[in-house]
Amino acid sequence: MRVLVIGSGGREHALCRALEAESQVTEVHCAPGNAGIAEVATLHAISPTDPEQVAALAKGVGADLVVIGPEAPLVAGVADAVRAAGVPCFGPSAQAARIEGSKAFAKEIMEAAGVPTARARTCTTQEEVAAALDAFGAPYVVKDDGLAAGKGVVVTRDREAALAHAASCERVVVEEYLDGPEVSLFAICDGTTAVPLRPAQDFKRAYDGDEGPNTGGMGAYTPLPWAPPSLTDQVMDTIVLPTIGELAARGIPYVGVLYAGLALTADGPKVIEFNARFGDPETQVVLDRLATPLSALLMAAATGELAGFPPLTYRGGAAVTVVIAAEGYPAQPVKGDVIEGLDTESEDGYVLHAGTARDAEGRLVSAGGRVLNVVGTGPDLAAARAVAYELVSAIRMRGSHHRTDIAAEAARSQETQGTL
Repeated sequence: MRVLVIGSGGREHALCRALEAESQVTEVHCAPGNAGIAEVATLHAISPTDPEQVAALAKGVGADLVVIGPEAPLVAGVADAVRAAGVPCFGPSAQAARIEGSKAFAKEIMEAAGVPTARARTCTTQEEVAAALDAFGAPYVVKDDGLAAGKGVVVTRDREAALAHAASCERVVVEEYLDGPEVSLFAICDGTTAVPLRPAQDFKRAYDGDEGPNTGGMGAYTPLPWAPPSLTDQVMDTIVLPTIGELAARGIPYVGVLYAGLALTADGPKVIEFNARFGDPETQVVLDRLATPLSALLMAAATGELAGFPPLTYRGGAAVTVVIAAEGYPAQPVKGDVIEGLDTESEDGYVLHAGTARDAEGRLVSAGGRVLNVVGTGPDLAAARAVAYELVSAIRMRGSHHRTDIAAEAARSQETQGTL
C-alpha cells in the first residue's frame, strides 16, 4: 500500500512513523512534511491547502490512501478533491469539517442531536458578547468561531480580557465554563459507524500548573488511570454516534477522525469542542500504544468498511509526550535556532519533529512554535515520564521552553492504584 500523508507537524510525523513501520505499507509520502518526517517518508513541496495540487500528487505517486492531518486542508476541501480523483481518502469533506471550522455549526449539530455540551451564544457585536458574559458568568469562555490553530480560545476570569479577545475576532461563541477534568477521545468514522481509540489527556496551557496562555498543546499521555472504565462507551453512545448520525441525516457523511474534547462534569461527559482531525499532541501517545495496523484501520474507514473491522488491540504500558517549544511561543515564536542533542534516542523513547527544517548549512533548526515532541514509554506513567524527561534534558535549543509536569498527577494517581 502506498500512503500519502498531508501536513507538516508532530501529528504527521507520528502518522508517518507508524505507517512506515508496517509491512503492508510499501511507500510513505508526505506533503509538505518537515526535517524529521524526511527520515521516514518521501517529501513533496506542495501547498497542503490546495485541493488540485494534493489530488494531482495523490494520482502522481499512485497513492492507495490519502491521510489528511491538519484542519486547514480539510476545511479547504482537499478531501473532496482527492475523492473526486478516485483515491480513497481518510478525512472529512469540507461540509463535514465545519464541525471544527465553525464553532456555531458544531453547536447547531450538537443541539439537534441532543449531545451534552455547554450552553452557548454566537455573537457578532460587543454588546452581544457583554450580555453573554453576564449571562454565563466567570470563568469566561470566548471562542473564535473559525479556525485558529488551537489558540482561538480564551478562558479567563478577567472580563476585559474576554471582551478584548472577542473584539479581535469577527464572530465568537461565548460559552458557560465546564468544570471537570478534560479528556480527548478520537473516533475513527466511515460515514455510518465509528470505532473509538484509547482516550488521552493533553495540556493546553503554556506553563507548569496550567498557567499562561492557551497553546496548541504542550504534552499528553495515555492511558488515564483515573478515568471510569465506562467512559469510552458512554462517550460513543451519547456524543459520537449521535453526532455522526445527525450529520448523515443531513446528507453529510463523516469520514475521518471525530475528535471530541470533553469535560468530565458532575453531570457526565460534555463536549468542549469537536475537531475534524487527529489531535496534536495526543495522537503521538495514542498511536504509540496502538497495536492494530494503522493503515488497515484508516483504509477501512476511508472505504466504508469499519463495521466488519476486528476489535482494536493495544500494547501494554503507557506513553507520555512532552513538547519542546520555541522562544516566544505561543505569541511570537522565534524561528531558526539550531537544535542539538537528538542522538540519545532509546528503545523506550524517541523524538518526533513538529516544527523543524534544515538551514543553508544543513543544520537542524526550529521552524515553528512547537518544535519537537519527545515521547517516552514504559510499563506505567511514572516510567514513561522518566524516559521522556531524560530525553528532554539532553536536547539543546536556545530559548526553548517546556512543561515539567506533564502526566505528573496521573502518574501519582496510578502509583496509588497499582500498576497497569
